[in-house]
Formats: sequence, structure tokens, C-alpha cells
Amino acid sequence: MDLVIKNGRVVDPERKLDAVMDVVVRNGKIASIGKANVPDIPQFDAKGFIVAPGFFDIHVHLREPGTEEAETIESGGAAAVAGGFVAVAAMPNTKPPNDNPSITSYIISEARRSSLAMVFPIGAVTKEQKGETLAEIGEMVEAGIVGISDDGKPVMDGRLFRRALEYAQLFNLPVIQHCEDLNLSKGGVMHEGLYSTRLGLKGIPSSAEDTMVSRDLILAETTGGKYHVAHLSTRRAVEMVRAAKAQGLNITAEVTPHHFTLTDAAVAEYDTNAKMNPPLRSQDDVDALRKGIADGTIDVIASDHAPHHFNLKMLEFDRAPFGITGLETAVGLAFTELQLPVGRLIAMFATNPQKIMRVKTWGLFEGSDAHLTILDPQRNWIFDVNQSRSKSRNSPFNGRALTGKAVATIVHGKVVYEDRQ
Repeated sequence: MDLVIKNGRVVDPERKLDAVMDVVVRNGKIASIGKANVPDIPQFDAKGFIVAPGFFDIHVHLREPGTEEAETIESGGAAAVAGGFVAVAAMPNTKPPNDNPSITSYIISEARRSSLAMVFPIGAVTKEQKGETLAEIGEMVEAGIVGISDDGKPVMDGRLFRRALEYAQLFNLPVIQHCEDLNLSKGGVMHEGLYSTRLGLKGIPSSAEDTMVSRDLILAETTGGKYHVAHLSTRRAVEMVRAAKAQGLNITAEVTPHHFTLTDAAVAEYDTNAKMNPPLRSQDDVDALRKGIADGTIDVIASDHAPHHFNLKMLEFDRAPFGITGLETAVGLAFTELQLPVGRLIAMFATNPQKIMRVKTWGLFEGSDAHLTILDPQRNWIFDVNQSRSKSRNSPFNGRALTGKAVATIVHGKVVYEDRQ
């Protein structure tokens, strides 16, 4: 695809680029960046907008195969580009799980057929995500996985997790952990604290996350493995990651918009759209997450997009599933809540996710694949869950007023989403 993006503020923190310029795209690749006069190809006027490397959400549940009533690769891809993401990394807890190369190949082929966004599969650490034996990691790498995780389930066996960290180094794979000690969290449905006591709901203590992060950091130090902490939610976990990074360990970490925006007070009316795992924590934890974002302890903002059919979220709180949708609200919440410098925001959504995963790098440089996110930092809008492109509606942010939005998403030089006022 050919396109010239005119008059935008071009920002790529990896290349120390921040200036008003034109970007010329030919045959789906960036041909030049600078002042351009090419009237023979389509023009996109980006005046007042930010032109950034395409955003990459490295923590998404697409539900296909197995639970297509909640989401498909096609609908999840549509939600992704509407949120400004050119690519997503799909977690393996499908039905059956992505624990072998045939499932990996299916996800990749279906994404090529139906998804507007690029989809990079993440393989399971263990067979059937049972935490007993390692999955077919090498064969899944050949099929196209970019990382391994049993997300939704922690790898409780420390010896097995150590083996995963060691084996993954052969392929430069990140090992992504859902940090939860199941013995401490058993039966819990929300954060253990004042609100769980008031509501009469069994709590999940912060220590369930903290003890697992602590164990894993020791194993990461022992093995030298590439360890990534998914959806940090507690103060102590942030502090441990900060200390591990200061020691030079090969550690990265992510945070979700709902964890730096909401507290467990959101559950006060038994709202199942505020039920997630890890749960919404205290204000003290939220403050620690924001500090971790500001000082660079946390590398990535990821949505943990977890769609569920309406009927399941309508169950009573104890029985309703964990998780919320997040692809279409992540960028708006980050702009609204964090007030980060633009370069830092782009690094957390675009540059750092690429560094963590095994993907071909894209950015604002000549010869790069033209994967771009165009942002309007001043756009005031209200999220309407009923207009979502996801098949599911389980979001606690319906009706939320936001400032800052992705107004166009470009994949391989093609504008696959546009929403300019």
C-alpha cells in the first residue's frame, strides 16, 4: 500500500525522533521521513496528531479456538485496531490450549485470514497448562510462538519453572508468569481487605502475588532466563522487580490500565465487571504501580483483554469468571490517568513490547514495515461498551470520559481503522 502521512508530529523514542514531518509509505514499507511532495499517492493529513510506531498489546485473550461465543480472532483483531494496536500477542489458554504446533499454526493462519491486526501466539509452558510437564516448546517456536506462559494459571512447581527458564534461553523466549500462589489465593474472588470484609467475599491476599514474584526472581537470577512478570498489581511486587532490575537481572514487567486506574472499591456494588485476577487492589498499590511506571520499573502497558459472554458475567459474584475487555480503552486510560511524556507512553505501548517479544522490529525508520498508530492526545471522548468491536461487553469503564485516543491504525501501510472528528 502507498500512502503519505502529512504534517504529523513523528515520535519514535527508540530513534530519538520527535518533530513535525511527513512519512511516505510505498508498498507497505516506510520509504522516507521528512518533507515530502508526492501528490501521486493518497494523503493522510495528521496535523495536530502524533504519528507513532504501531502499538503492540502483548497480553490478550482471543478465545479462539474453543470459546468463540466470547471472542474470535477476527473480532479481537477488530477491537485491537480500534484501540490503536497494530498487533497483539495471544495468550494460550484457549480450548484446547496452545501447547503444540498445530494450535499455533491454526492461530497464525486464521489471523492472516481474518484479523485486521497482526497476531503473535504465545505458547503454553506446560502441556494442557496442567503444570506437570513442559509443552512442545521447540516445535511451537518453529511454528511461530513469540513467548511462553501458562497465563490464567501460575506454574506452581518451582523445579518445572526453573526448567522452563533454562530451556527458553535456547530460543531467546520470554517466560511470562501469572504470579499467584494458589494455596494462598484458593477460593478468593477479590482483593483481601476492607471491601472484601464488608461485602462478605473471600479475599485474595497481596501475599499470593508477592510470594510467587519472589520465588520467580530467585529462579531468574539462578538461570539467567528472560523473565516477564504479567499484570503486576501489588506494592511489594513492584519493589521486588525494581530491586531485581537494579541487580541487572533479565527482568521485564507489565501493568494493566485497570490496575493503575481502579481500586477494590469498584467492587462495592458486587459489580462482576470489576472482577479480575489479579484483583483490583488498594489505593496504596495503585500509587506504587504509578510510581513504577514513572521511574521505569514497569516496562509495558498491556490490556489483559479477557472477554466473557454476557451470561457468564451475569452470574453472582462468586461464580462469575475473572476478567474484563480492555483493547479499546487501554490507550485512552493511559493518556487520561498517567499524564506521561509522549515518548514514554509510546515506549510502553510500542517500543518495549517489541523488545520483549521475538518479533521483527518496526518503527519510524526507512525500510520498516509501515505499522503505525496515529494519536490525538486532545481528543475528548466517552467509551460506549455497546459500540465495542469485541463480541463481549464486560468492561467496568462503560460511560467513562477519556482524553486521548488512537484515531487511526495502519498495518502494512493500509489504514485499517480511522476515527477522526
